[in-house]
This record gives sequence, C-alpha cells and structure tokens, in this order.
Amino acid sequence: MNVVQHIRKAAVIGSGVMGSGIAAHLANIGIPSILLDIVPEHAQNRNELSESALQKLFKQKPAPLSSPKNAALIAAGNLEDDLDKLAEADWIIEVVVERLDVKKAVFEKVDQHRKKGSIVSSNTSGISVEAMKEGRSEDFKKHFLGTHFFNPPRYLKLLEIIPTSETASEVLEYMKMFGEDVLGKGVVLAKDTPNFIANRIGTYGLLKTMHVMTEMNLSPGEVDSMTGPLIGRPKSATFRTLDVVGLDTFIHVAKNVYDQVDGEEKAVFDIPDVLLNMRDKGWIGAKAGQGFFKKDGKTILELDPNSMEYIERKKMKAASIEMAKQQKGAAKWKTLAYANDQAGQFIWKMLAPTLLYSAELTGEIADDIVSIDRAMKWGFGWNEGPFEIWDKIGVADSIKKMELEGRSVPDWVKEMDGSFYKDGHYYDPLTQSYKPIEKNAKVIDLKQLKEDGKIIKQNSGANLIDLGDGVALLEFTSPNNAIGMDIVQMINTAVDEVEKNYKGLVIGNQGKNFCVGANLAMILMAAQDDGIWEIDMVVKGFQQAMMKIKYSAKPVVAAPFAMTLGGGTEVCLPAAHIQASMESYMGLVEVGVGLIPGGGGNKELYIRHLEQLPAGVTVDLQAVANKVFETIAMAKVSTSAAEARDHNFLYKADGISVNQDHLLHDAKQAVLHLHENGYTAPIRKKVPVTGETGYATLLLGAQSMHASGFISDYDLTIAKKLAWVIAGGNVPFGTEVDEQYLLDLEREAFLQLVAQPNTQQRMQHMLVKGKPLRN
Repeated sequence: MNVVQHIRKAAVIGSGVMGSGIAAHLANIGIPSILLDIVPEHAQNRNELSESALQKLFKQKPAPLSSPKNAALIAAGNLEDDLDKLAEADWIIEVVVERLDVKKAVFEKVDQHRKKGSIVSSNTSGISVEAMKEGRSEDFKKHFLGTHFFNPPRYLKLLEIIPTSETASEVLEYMKMFGEDVLGKGVVLAKDTPNFIANRIGTYGLLKTMHVMTEMNLSPGEVDSMTGPLIGRPKSATFRTLDVVGLDTFIHVAKNVYDQVDGEEKAVFDIPDVLLNMRDKGWIGAKAGQGFFKKDGKTILELDPNSMEYIERKKMKAASIEMAKQQKGAAKWKTLAYANDQAGQFIWKMLAPTLLYSAELTGEIADDIVSIDRAMKWGFGWNEGPFEIWDKIGVADSIKKMELEGRSVPDWVKEMDGSFYKDGHYYDPLTQSYKPIEKNAKVIDLKQLKEDGKIIKQNSGANLIDLGDGVALLEFTSPNNAIGMDIVQMINTAVDEVEKNYKGLVIGNQGKNFCVGANLAMILMAAQDDGIWEIDMVVKGFQQAMMKIKYSAKPVVAAPFAMTLGGGTEVCLPAAHIQASMESYMGLVEVGVGLIPGGGGNKELYIRHLEQLPAGVTVDLQAVANKVFETIAMAKVSTSAAEARDHNFLYKADGISVNQDHLLHDAKQAVLHLHENGYTAPIRKKVPVTGETGYATLLLGAQSMHASGFISDYDLTIAKKLAWVIAGGNVPFGTEVDEQYLLDLEREAFLQLVAQPNTQQRMQHMLVKGKPLRN
C-alpha cells in the first residue's frame, strides 16, 4: 500500500472561515496548499469565493496568519477548473457544509482526481466519518479519516482524529505524528460518534448550565462570573463564549446530537426556547453585535432571558467565591463544589451531571479517560478535564452526594479504587486496572522533574534544574516571572555552574508567560524612596548578567513563549540561540512606562540589525539606527515568532517550535547540537555607531512626530534619551565603541528617566490599571 511519507503540499476544499483558517495554519508551518470552492452562479471571477476568503485572512482577529507573507503559500482555485491539481496534493482536507450528501459528492470527485496514497480527511464536527467513505475506491478508504480542527485552527490546540473501520493503521499513525510534530496540535483519537469528544461534552455542559441558570433564576452575567477563571475555564466563561462562537453555530452542533440520541440525553440537547428566540431575532452573538451581551458605549449590558431586554450586567457574590479565590487545587474545588450558598449550589448542579455524563460516555466516545480530559483542556481551554476535577472534589464524597440526590453513578466509577489518576497511571474501566499514562519523549514536565529531586540550586525567584544529558535549565518562579535581584543572582549562579559541570543551559519555564519584564513595583518603590543608587545597582547587575549569558563558555539557549516583554526579551537577545514557541509575543516595551530598556536591549537589538545585514552590502548605519529607534520607541511587539524574525528579535537561524509542549525539548536539543559542534563563546567586538549626526537625525524624526501631535511632550523627552543611547552619544559618525560604553549610556538614561515624576506616574498607572498612561 502507498502511504504518504511526507505531506509537502495540501489541498483544502471549502473556503469558509474554517477552511481558509486551516490553509492559513498550513502556510504558517511552510506547507503550500490550494484552496478550492464552488464556482458562484453568474460569476465573472470563477475563483471569487476562494480569493475573497484569502483577502479576509488579512483582516481577521485574531490573525490566522503568523505573518502576512505566508499568504503567498496559498493558491486560490475552484472545484470545476482545478480538480486536476488534487493529484499534486499529499493531503486533501474537506471543509464544506455539514451535509452528508454534499460531502459524499465532493469525495466522489476527489476519488477520481487524487493520486494513490494521498491522505484524504474530513473536518466534520460530527457527521459520521464511516458514512462518508461509502462507494469510494479501496485506496481512498485506506487513506481516509476524520481530522476535526477547532476554530481558530492557528490557536486552538485540539485535533480530534477519527479513523474509520478501513483506515490503514500506518495512515492513522502517520497523521497522529504529523498532527503533533508538524501541525503542533494536541492529538486525541476519537470514536465515530455524534460530535466526537470535546463538542459532545462541552455542548452538554453548556446546555446543563443553561438549565440550571433557568432553574435558579440567575442571569448570564452571574453565571459567567462563576464559570470562567474561578473554575479554571477561559475568561469568556459560558455566555461570552456562546456569543463568540455564534448561537447559530451552537444550535447546529447541539441539534446534531439531538437528532442521533434518545431518552434523557435527547431532552438535554433539546434547544432551549431562549436560544431559538434569540436566533429568530438575529441576536446570534458577537458577529451580530449582540447576543447574551451587548455594548452600550463602554458599558456591557446582559440579556434578561425572562423579559428579553438588556439590563446592567450582574455578578454573583458569595462567601464561597471569596474563599475559593484564596485557595488552590483540591481545596478550592471542594469549597466551590460543596458550599451551601447560592454559588456552591449552582456549581454543583452544573458540575455533577457533566462529570457523570463524561463517565457514561467513556468507551463510547474515546478509549480512555485521558483522551476525554485532554480533549476538554485542548479544545475548550479547561485547566483540568472532568476526571481530573472529579479527583479534586473527592470521588467517594461526590458519589455519596450524587446518590443522595438520586443521580445514577456508573458502576465502574463506584468499583474503582478511590481515584481516576494515581502516580502517573489512569484507571481503565475495561480491564478494571490502572494503566501507565503514555509518556511523550518530547514533553518535558518541569513539575515532575522537581518532584524527582532534580533541582540543582534554587532561590526565591528561580530554580536551576537538571534536564538530563548534561543540560541544565534555569526556570523563573517569581510572581508573573518578573525579574528582580533574585533572578539576576540565579542567572550568574547558573552560568557559573553550567560552565563547570554541564554542556549548556536552557532558559525557560512552563508558566502562563515566559516573562513580562522587570519587577516594576520594586523599581517604583525604590524610585519614590529616592533609592536611585539601589536601582543603579539592580540595573548594573542585570546588565552584567546579560553579558554573562552572551559570553558564557557554554551555549545558553532561551526558550520564549507567549508574552516575552521588556526584560523578558532582554534575557533572550544575548543567548547563543533562541528556540521560540510559534506563539511568542516579543517586544521592548519600556517606553510604555516612561522608561527605555535598561538591561542591554537597545544595544543587542542594534547589534542584531547589523549582523542580519547581507554580507558584502555597504552598511547604512543611519538606516539601522532609525529602524531600531522606531521598534523601541513605538514599543512594537511581534504577533508571532515569525514576526519576531521580521523585527530581528530572532535571527533567521533561531528555531521556532510549532508545538509549545515540545519547546523545552527542542531547546535542549539545540544546546546539545551546539555543544556537539564545538561551541565557543563569541569574540568581543566593537560596535559602529552614528554618534552626534545620527542623534540629530533621530531627534528630527521625533520632533516632527511631536509637532504633528502624534506624541506628547513627555514622549519626546523619552525619545531624546532613547535616540542618545542608540546613536552612541557624543562621538563622531562611524566611531566604534565597546559594549560597556553603550551599556553605561543606557543605564544613565534609564536612571534619569526613572527619577522623573511623569515616569513614576506611568509606572503607577500600569501597575494599577494594567495599561499605559499618556501624560
């Protein structure tokens, strides 16, 4: 049997939001595709639908493309003139309307034009994959399966793969590997049942939530204040999520299950009248400007489901909520699930049936509880899956309460020995035994390494951890990973330790963000207490630590992800190599709090721009200075690792990990590669600067913006300091200076700004409001 060994080219059939989003994600990872759709009636442009979809990619938020340049990898076509091009594709993915007859008609055409061995899949969100393959050729059937992406495909991690009874095992294994390693997804194998795993449980949970809301006469705002971050779910909680998804889409997904099940389950999936009423009025959510919520100026109003009028948004207030906010883990869950106040009653009534439903479906929708938990975490953004939550609230206590209320608990849950998970094992109802959770060699678990005693050194802000194979890892552990003296000290300690005893160092962590900068509160307090000498000491220490990273005898690899701002970017720039997550948002944003970078960021970004110039090209120092000045003065932040390359926060040789779960593994491999290739520290070189004339040019640009009203008086003050540092101060154009000279200029400017009342106001505003102040 022919099996595709590499997917080098793809075809996407259906150019709606999902189809174009999948094509965009393929482009983000470098795979070209052709996007095909029907020819509209009486169309002058036969590719109108696919071309229009490509244009929309540039306007959508969040952006489907990690760089606008990636759009060049997507070709537009149609299903009449371009069917022969399917023969060039290694993977053909169907993303057309959710109707079995339409999908079967598409696959009939695909079967006639595809090459043998090409993989064909459907992105259906719930139609039987088994039914789609009827009447197709034997080779088609062996290479056919379901691949259900979640929207938006670039950002949502879950990929449900649904094999049919005839899918070849080699094809299934290849697509699991491809989904995880190349597409960067969390892959879960699902059974061919209505709505598969995540949508089946997620839709059930949402409908149950609506039923409980009605029963307890609560409002959408009150429910959302309990079903978001409080219980480890996204900020959009329940009804804001519904508004974003669209009530029309949700009703379609729910109806898909309703039509295929019976009994009590069918009753739950019967669409509530309020949803049908809203749909009929066109109040289908964000895309219509109103749903369960709507904006009135800056005020957000909520729908009163009884009167169908918009009223002031409410929040649930209860003692259990306040107590839970101070707790973590099992204690927090027990407080929320078992409290006798209104919030506790609501959470229990919503949670209990969802846990029982997940247990009833185990074996039917997926082979194991691990797959169900992962599907809910990766597809719906839950911090914990249903069985992990069940363990937290206590299985025995919850069963007692459920049975007292007359709820039916599946026998296998009652027969289980205490909990769903134990010591890296999960309970398997089929064999009535605990099985080891399969470990992925590319997923490094820092929490587990710490539990296994792999900490080499630690202090209040950071850990140095042994990753094995002669590689150490520096993990920031301070609140929000903010950089203070404890982290600076541990950077110095880590480099010293690694130079003596290890092959190299990874700087990375598994927090919410890599690092959002220096400890702003500490700097502000010192500035307000006239402790400029103290700030001077901290900045000097940070600069020296960055130079230690840069000139370490052993390779240092930074592994940024998510928010990597200010000091977070400054930690990465001097590293021997950066291995960034595809979703890395890098930027030197200090001007937003009235400062300029103080840890060497100006110098390093300037050097990176010089080093990225093609060999043999005459260096235009002024153009480089202008670009660096603009990037820092405008606090530009990359919207992806690809864009970070465009800003020179990353070199072209730096790596990008599409799957963030593999980031630390990839960074460790980069260290080993550098070590095995005889890494030596870089040679210290002098840096050519633009000096006085360059400063004058930069200043002219800033003054022009000030005169046009684009920047305030104080913005101009900051711009002058930044221009002075980037130009290299009072020296002739083209003078070569050493790095310490530039660091001293940078530190001096930083200290002058931090002493200014306007800067202190900006810092205070950022700490209190979380956004910049223009004063």
